[in-house]
Formats: sequence, structure tokens, C-alpha cells
Amino acid sequence: MKSLQRRLWEAVEPLHAVVYFAPETAAAAKAVGLPSWWMGYFAGRVAPLGPLPEPPATAMLFGFAPRMVARSLPDAWQYAEPAVVLQTRMDAVEVALKRLLPADAPFEELAELLELAVTGCDYAARPLAAAWSSVARPATPIGRIWLAATVLREHRGDGHVLSAVAAGLRGLDTTLTHVGSGAVTREVLQSNRGWSDEDWDESVARLAGRGILDGDLRLTEPGIVLRQRIEDDTDRLATGPLDALGEDGAAEVVRIAVPLSRRIFDAGAIPLPNPMGAPRP
Repeated sequence: MKSLQRRLWEAVEPLHAVVYFAPETAAAAKAVGLPSWWMGYFAGRVAPLGPLPEPPATAMLFGFAPRMVARSLPDAWQYAEPAVVLQTRMDAVEVALKRLLPADAPFEELAELLELAVTGCDYAARPLAAAWSSVARPATPIGRIWLAATVLREHRGDGHVLSAVAAGLRGLDTTLTHVGSGAVTREVLQSNRGWSDEDWDESVARLAGRGILDGDLRLTEPGIVLRQRIEDDTDRLATGPLDALGEDGAAEVVRIAVPLSRRIFDAGAIPLPNPMGAPRP
């Protein structure tokens, strides 16, 4: 049975993840002068932290190959300042959500609940979540929903990185355990994370040497246990927002958000499968 933390993530993640696939956000990045989609992605993801160079960005984004991040950062800041990237990205995703979601949805209620959940976040060793938590609250309920969903998403993601590192895994190693579970394919993830075939083979050998992957690149029994421990730790580290909401509040978030997230998937606004491993709730 899925934990309430995971049900909450599945319900809310699509409300955030629209930003990665919506044509509005790609157009906004291009409009401010960023010359590639990936430059828009990396600049937009870390914009609240200021004009970061590649090394700290790679450390935080974890699953991406350093060379892929280096193709975008710090060059992105020559084209647009972080504050400009941030504001245009937020404006664009709000337009996208208004296009995708029904106008009569209870946005104000959901915004208030998600903002309550954010009050339960602990930002120690969570730089991405901490940075997004410092962004000024938008004026509209839809904008508030997206920002709160983003803080919650990065809070959980930072916790996932902490869990994986504690288990002795590197970024690509963690990705391979996800592929080895059958939840997502190499074809979906390798090109989206910038790893070469040589990188991939080295990680496979490293995990096979630890008895985590078998010859068919599937998780072994110890690998399944390790992966489950990482997921359980990720859930445990995401309990703060759940504590702030209480079980009834969390259930209400799921009740409101699930139909909205399903609508996003059903409109084709987020692909299945996707690099985040987010399912249709």
C-alpha cells in the first residue's frame, strides 16, 4: 500500500512538472534570449539561487551528467539575468496551467493547503527547496499552487538525493536503480540526463560489483531492498509537509489535486513514461 507521502507526491507532482513540457515555458525562455531548450531548463531550475556556475548546479541536480549542465551554465547568465528567467518562467507556467485546467476548480483552497504543507518543510541540506521557498508568492491562486508545488517537489527531491548519497550511490547509479526497477527505460533517461555509453557502462559495472544489478540490468534481491530503502527514506524525509497538513488536510489535497493532475496527463501535457517517473495518479 502506498504511503500517504507518496500519494501526496503523485497527486501534486504533475502540477509542478507542467513547467518542463509546456510550450509556453519554452517560448518564454527563447523570448528572453536563451538559445536552447536545455539552457532554459537549467537556468529556470536554479534561477532562485542566482547566477550559479556548473559545479554547484550539478551537485544539486545530481542525476545529470556534469558535461550536460556545463553546456548551459554559467553561459545562460550572459543572455538573461536569473530574476528575469525566474519571472518569465513563472508567468509562462501560469498561462499553461490556466489553459489546461478547468476555470471552476477550487484553486484558492488548493493553494492554501499547499502553502500550509510548505510550512512543514525543513530546509537543512536542501538548497533547491530552500531557494524556491524564498521566491515571492504570486498574486493568483494558480501561480501560488505552482510555486508551492515546486517547493514541495524540490523538498522531496533534495531528500531523495540525501537518501541516495547515504546509500553510497552517485547520480547515475541512482538513475540505474530506477531503470533496473522497470519503472522507466534507458531510452527515456539516458539522453535526458546527458550520460554517455561509457558513463552508463561504468555505472553498471559499479552496481554489478556491489550485487545491486544482475546480468540483465535488473535489480537483484539486494538491489530491490536498497531501492526500497531509498524510497522509504525519501518518504520519511518528506513527512514535514504531511505533519503540517495532518491526515485530513493531506487527503483533501489528494482529493482536489488528483483530478487536476489526471487532466494534465490526459491532455498530453506530460508524457508517460516521463524522466521524473511520475505516474498518472
